[in-house]
Amino acid sequence: MKTNKPWIKPALEFGPLIIFFGVFMLYRERDVVLWGETYSGFILATLVFIPAQFISTLIQWRMTGKLAPMQVATLVLVVVFGGMSVWLNDPSFFKFKPTLIYLLFAIILGTGLLLRRNWLGSVLSEALPMDEEGWRKLTLRMAIFFVCLAVANEIVWRNMSETTWVYFKTFGLPFLLFAFLLGNAGLYRAHALPEKKD
Repeated sequence: MKTNKPWIKPALEFGPLIIFFGVFMLYRERDVVLWGETYSGFILATLVFIPAQFISTLIQWRMTGKLAPMQVATLVLVVVFGGMSVWLNDPSFFKFKPTLIYLLFAIILGTGLLLRRNWLGSVLSEALPMDEEGWRKLTLRMAIFFVCLAVANEIVWRNMSETTWVYFKTFGLPFLLFAFLLGNAGLYRAHALPEKKD
């Protein structure tokens, strides 16, 4: 199943996060009783986010016939850490999840550099054709960037309010990622592959 509608992919990627944000904002100041247990608005939002992320990932798989390793890893961590937060009624597990995801991404990219494997390029080369040196530089920068995001997430969730963390997670982290990708425009141009002539 394929679609030419350009809005489908970002809607699937950011839809679950927007749903999480909406549920949290609606219930952040009140508790909800489910199955005889009292849950905060944050836990309720997490409970809604898990199936939303699963359905979104399933639709992406149905559309493309494949999933990137990072998509699979993200889904697994969402289910595991989100599930632990709901099961133990403790939001800290879900708040720690981005830290683990970003550290995992950094380790994967760093391992690729050590093994001289262009794993990032194998995923993004169609959208961003660059030479090997360009991919090496981008991989190193992205690995460092993911470590910085992991540190930032730890600082925010451990030292700031729950609402602040939700805003940071929903809007701050995607903005930082967008800014990083935009900030490397010079690298993309410098290492772009020459266009093929017919």
